[in-house]
Amino acid sequence: MKQACTMTGLSYETLKFYCNEGLVPNVKRDAANHRVFDDRDIRWINSLTCLKNCGMGIQEMKTYLELCLQGRETIPERKELLRRKREELEGELARVQESITYIDHKQTLYDDILAGRAEYHSNLIST
Repeated sequence: MKQACTMTGLSYETLKFYCNEGLVPNVKRDAANHRVFDDRDIRWINSLTCLKNCGMGIQEMKTYLELCLQGRETIPERKELLRRKREELEGELARVQESITYIDHKQTLYDDILAGRAEYHSNLIST
């Protein structure tokens, strides 16, 4: 389990949680009843990390896993699920870009004020 954590970058608690939630199916166990992860498991765990980073919750990941376990015939449903998630991420990205643009504008304005190239005006303080 610790080796799998090192290979995937997940904490022990997170990996154990994923396993207990059934998100890592068919995990083998050794004679001491410790989980043993093979290369396929590691690749899937890395996929779970990507899905989480995409903003999927546990239930969405379970749905995606169930579709994957059904095989090739569920590819259209998986594509649709990922398409919707991508659309959400694009909206998030646009909001982040707007925020960065705002910060850049303010930084330039403040530089100009401090350098004497612009006059300071406040929307909050009456002069």
